[in-house]
Amino acid sequence: MVTVDSSLTDVIGARSAKALAAKLEFSSVIDLLTHYPRKYLQLGEVSSESDLTLGQAVTFHATVLESTWIPARPGSRQRGRGPKGRSVVKLGLGSGSIEAVFWNQPWVAKRLLSGEQGLFTGVVGHFNNAWQLNNPSCELLVDGAGMPEPASGQNGLTFTDITAFSERMMPIYPAKEGLDSGKIRRCVETTLDVLPPIDDPLPSADRERLGLIDLDTAFRYKHRPKDMSQVRAADARLKLQEALTIQLALSVQRKQTSLAPAIPRPLPDGGLLSAFDAALPFELTAGQRNAGEVLAAELAREHPMHRLLQGDVGSGKTLVALRAMLQVAASGGQSAMLAPTEVLAHQHARSIQQLLAPFGEPGTLGAHEDAIKVVVLSAGMPAARRKQALLDAASGAAHIVIGTHALLEEKVTFADLGFVVVDEQHRFGVEQRDVLRRKGGGGAVPHTLVMTATPIPRTIAMTAFGDLDVLVMSDLPAGRSPIATTAISSQEKPSWVDRAWERIREEVAQGRQAYVVCPRIGLDEDEPDELDDDGDGSQSSGGSAKESKRVSAAVAQVEQWLREGPLQGLRVGMLHGRLGGDEKDEIMRRFGDRQIDVLVSTTVIEVGVDVPNATVMVVLDADLFGLATLHQLRGRVGRGKLAGLCLLVTPVHPASRGFERLRILEASTDGFVIAERDLELRREGNILGAEQSGKQTNVKLLSLIQDAEIITQAREICDAVVAEDPSLAEHPMLRSMLASLDSQRTTDYLLKG
Repeated sequence: MVTVDSSLTDVIGARSAKALAAKLEFSSVIDLLTHYPRKYLQLGEVSSESDLTLGQAVTFHATVLESTWIPARPGSRQRGRGPKGRSVVKLGLGSGSIEAVFWNQPWVAKRLLSGEQGLFTGVVGHFNNAWQLNNPSCELLVDGAGMPEPASGQNGLTFTDITAFSERMMPIYPAKEGLDSGKIRRCVETTLDVLPPIDDPLPSADRERLGLIDLDTAFRYKHRPKDMSQVRAADARLKLQEALTIQLALSVQRKQTSLAPAIPRPLPDGGLLSAFDAALPFELTAGQRNAGEVLAAELAREHPMHRLLQGDVGSGKTLVALRAMLQVAASGGQSAMLAPTEVLAHQHARSIQQLLAPFGEPGTLGAHEDAIKVVVLSAGMPAARRKQALLDAASGAAHIVIGTHALLEEKVTFADLGFVVVDEQHRFGVEQRDVLRRKGGGGAVPHTLVMTATPIPRTIAMTAFGDLDVLVMSDLPAGRSPIATTAISSQEKPSWVDRAWERIREEVAQGRQAYVVCPRIGLDEDEPDELDDDGDGSQSSGGSAKESKRVSAAVAQVEQWLREGPLQGLRVGMLHGRLGGDEKDEIMRRFGDRQIDVLVSTTVIEVGVDVPNATVMVVLDADLFGLATLHQLRGRVGRGKLAGLCLLVTPVHPASRGFERLRILEASTDGFVIAERDLELRREGNILGAEQSGKQTNVKLLSLIQDAEIITQAREICDAVVAEDPSLAEHPMLRSMLASLDSQRTTDYLLKG
């Protein structure tokens, strides 16, 4: 019996299945059924000339007006391949016309006769002031009685029974060269004809409560609709199915995590944490207090905390994490903090050590009786220091171990790892987070806190971080200065760029410091080195091909040019990811000690770097960065009592889409507002689609922007089912769905954020 898991070869034949596998990577019935139409045609409705766009791939319904064979010259022939020339077929549209040109195919002029109707698929061009399709494929619409077969050599010509669509709409599918919409549609038709009704995994009570059609009807409506009302009904059910696919795996994962054993780390009375709070020279914000109370309560439980703490740039997340680490240390436990870069790992270590300095180190004269030891572990450390850090972690001498990916190595062990903190989750995969969690001893799972300064819209939080309970800190510490942001088009206003360098000189003259950020390390590389990876660079933001191929600013060259030119006489330093760990740490230490006036850097300074004296940032080729990264970058200035200034320099024109994105940062300093606008501008495929995972995905219709309610419904349904039936024993269809889909593949790319 045919099922959704059946091989396409067994359903539509080896030849068609091979074409679908080669062009679209389809292998099963469900792969084909979830390749949804991109639009529908109602026979009788025809396109108009005003609908055409140069370079657009189109499939439209048109009527043949006339066909003409135009030889290249009298008697000219291709060697062994017949006449040389072109068949020009004039196609009538609802308004205007377009010419379809078929090169070296004289049979076309004889076969496509005046009055015949067809579906023509090709790319719109323009020649001699007229619209043109170059070598399109043609699907002639004929009466089913005695429907002809394409003659030998008539490639690109197929026939479709027009009567089959007299009472329903014709789906037009996303196609590939050599695999047009008509071929895909015929494969779908064959499959639906032999496929028995599909069982619906959604409990019938939920389906009735939400007013949804069943899954089998949804697939058939989607591919064989009579009208758009059936398409809308199908979309509602299929979107929920996609959301269920994601949320069911996440609900099961959350439930399993909540049932795992953990060692309680209760909030101590007195001790170092109380002394630490009393010594703070400032008041905790409301957000910090609330987050601290939530974490303190969850650390005291017998099951592992699994939290996402999100707060805008400068909201004080590190302080919240440190207070939680002190709570864990009070019970004898260790904490591991995973940072994405060596610069950030060492920055965290310096900041935490400075905050704990008044209490001394264990074993030193005058140290607090509960003093704790903080160590750093990174790949770039000298061998002796690295060996000592490993020993301190394994013996329990180190209460807090801060490191990069080096923490994930098998040889890194802990005496009693009770708490894992992952900073900037979007730089890590869920599997890396779990590597650390598996380092807990005695079968207990460490409590986990994932932090991000990238504000996450609610719908993404429910999907990309769906296995975590979300905690938001929306306020900023008192006294934090505002950051003014200005986008500058170097093409339109080069004098403004000159003024940017003058502004840096003025700030330095007053004892302040500045950053200059570039997208590349050096000009000898073929690709950008340290751009953000959120898929929101110039090409996806509307940049032209010319813009995307331009030579962007490089740290090595910009540093030399500034030092010898506009910023001559100032102390200019350079920082990027290819420097050694100690060298990067030394440069940041010198910048923090005001021994460097201007730091030219890549995005290694994006998160966590805290130099309150830095007041100005100039970002070169700013349109090549994503909005989230730019928001993070500008958070490096204005961290003290002095106002911050961020100048976004780009060569793109002010009227371009890339420049329009930068204006969002001019208008708002609210990271959550920026994140919402960023999501609206970005292609969602980069978040939920194959472009992010590199594979086919189960998400084709669901929109994070438009379908928040559907995602919420799916989460509520899955949580309710899993709460009552964790093993899904009473829900065989849901259990089958979870088993049949590659849940690790699906959740991996989602949970990486």
